[in-house]
Amino acid sequence: MADLKKWDVEDPKFWESEGKKVANRNLWISIPSLLCGFAVWLYWGIITVQMLNLGFPFEKSELFTLMAISGLTGATLRIPSSFFIRLCGGRNTIFFTTALLMIPAVGTGIALQDKDTPLWMFQLLALLSGLGGGNFASSMSNISFFFPKKQQGLALGLNAGLGNFGVTSMQILVPLFMTIGAFGAMGGDPMTLVSSSGTLIGKIEAGSETWIQNAGFVWLLLLVPLAFAAWFGMNNIKTQEVSPDIGNPLSAFGKITFMLLIGFITAMAGLWLMLPESANGSGFGVPKEIVLVLVITATVFLLKALPGQIRTSLNRQYKIFNNKHTWVMSVIYTMTFGSFIGFAAAFPLAIKVIFGYSHIMVDGVMTHDTINTNGPSALMYAWMGPFIGALIRPVGGWISDKVGGALVTQICSLIMVASALGVAYYMKAAYGSASPEEYFIPFFILFLVLFAATGIGNGSTFRTIAMVFPKEQAGPVLGWTSAVAAYGAFYIPKVFGEQIQATTPEYALIGFSIFYAVCLFVNWWFYLRKNGEFYNP
Repeated sequence: MADLKKWDVEDPKFWESEGKKVANRNLWISIPSLLCGFAVWLYWGIITVQMLNLGFPFEKSELFTLMAISGLTGATLRIPSSFFIRLCGGRNTIFFTTALLMIPAVGTGIALQDKDTPLWMFQLLALLSGLGGGNFASSMSNISFFFPKKQQGLALGLNAGLGNFGVTSMQILVPLFMTIGAFGAMGGDPMTLVSSSGTLIGKIEAGSETWIQNAGFVWLLLLVPLAFAAWFGMNNIKTQEVSPDIGNPLSAFGKITFMLLIGFITAMAGLWLMLPESANGSGFGVPKEIVLVLVITATVFLLKALPGQIRTSLNRQYKIFNNKHTWVMSVIYTMTFGSFIGFAAAFPLAIKVIFGYSHIMVDGVMTHDTINTNGPSALMYAWMGPFIGALIRPVGGWISDKVGGALVTQICSLIMVASALGVAYYMKAAYGSASPEEYFIPFFILFLVLFAATGIGNGSTFRTIAMVFPKEQAGPVLGWTSAVAAYGAFYIPKVFGEQIQATTPEYALIGFSIFYAVCLFVNWWFYLRKNGEFYNP
């Protein structure tokens, strides 16, 4: 039965006799659906590398904007997605949002078959890829209702942690599927590499054939069966506490669509204000920091202006904004998860741009367009950072339970400051060298340390939020901070793109290290001072 009108998982008898089986079934459909969401959201980090390898006629800075667009949209869509479950039901929401991912997947596959596809088309598809980023908020909210409080930590950890492996899964599967004509005549013809590429299992030389379009099509192999699984295997909890009045599925799909459109509109407006005319923007050049504030504010207020259930629900949720610790934890969580998701998006193309080209003087001018035949393959190495960051996240929570969340966050902050400055040093050295591969190993190791610190810090911030906020506010705060931090998937690739264009990529990491130092002080001031309101929560 799709609709559950009785659901009381805090009753041990009900949980053992009925609840556990239903909850686990919903969880194990939710996890791969969320994994695909992360993959579609962030696959531009791999696609843009291969577009360079194939000679697509775009500037490197323009390719970085594709990741920034999907990052901004995905983060913005988390704001409305936080409220889908109560308004529309879990089964309806997961089915519909998973099915929607087929649109950017198919569109990307078609667009990548032609090098003459205009930039605006790729930008539109990157915008639609943001659907995958938004799905995190609704997925986590849904699973939280299926499990008793004493088991929510494990259930939510599995959903979020294995869902985050969508980044690593994508960075392994996409390069592999690009090497084979997996979809026959329906998948289109291959293209010829103009510079070497690679996969997890080896390097592919220039002149080889590749099916870049499979980067989109491959996800249909999972999304189609997952949509069926969500529809026939998941449930709406139609109790007063969860989803009391969701209506029929079509009305639920309508509400989801309308709320997503608000997020799309505000994200598009922000992108238009920020991007140059050459990248289909206004040319106004509004600073990205101001754009973020405008987009978040506009999305929150437009959603609140909606009538009925949505306004009632939001009025209750918005009480978290009166608590100063909501804003403090938004900053600290952005340092950890925001860095993880932003670096995951930018890492592959950063490796390609910095180490895949020789940086040589020509007539007294430094150039960065000569292909470096000795350069490392970005597609062979980039997956390792997100893999480590996602795998180590539970360790951060476990250690924090032993010694305190704020202390673990403080140590992670110190490591992030030091490793970011180290990465900046080797990045500068490589970008001024005719043989940048000489600096790759220390650059790569320090970046892996940076990823590990973001993962451990991610777990420690969850512990701090649980300890600082009352139970009725902890959930909304987690949703809000996850939305704010997800803007790292926009901000970090955008900064990388700007600094690459300015030929000073090291400035990006120096700027991030300054932010981490600020977070170090903020964390100490609020949570590690002996006379503060909280001590080492």
